[in-house]
Amino acid sequence: MKKLLFLLCVTSSCFAVEPSLERQTQLRDLLKNDCGACHGLLLQGGLGSALTPKDLAQKSDDYLIDTITNGRKGTAMPPWKPFLTQNEIAWLVQFLKNPN
Repeated sequence: MKKLLFLLCVTSSCFAVEPSLERQTQLRDLLKNDCGACHGLLLQGGLGSALTPKDLAQKSDDYLIDTITNGRKGTAMPPWKPFLTQNEIAWLVQFLKNPN
């Protein structure tokens, strides 16, 4: 049982460290400016798909994290792995799904 709980924590970011408040501001700016360039300034879609909580509700966190981390081959979605940590990417996914 302990092994199962440990594995669940490791795969579900139990140990994730939330970015500092300053970094969170930078990440929100990145969403608006960089992501907004393709996904629309209000993230309601454009060249890229909409990134509103409603549009992301049925997508798993793992799918979204993978998309941001590695991009999508054959599309304009680039990998953000060189610029963002896994914790920052996980934070962005949670922020997009629950912006309040």
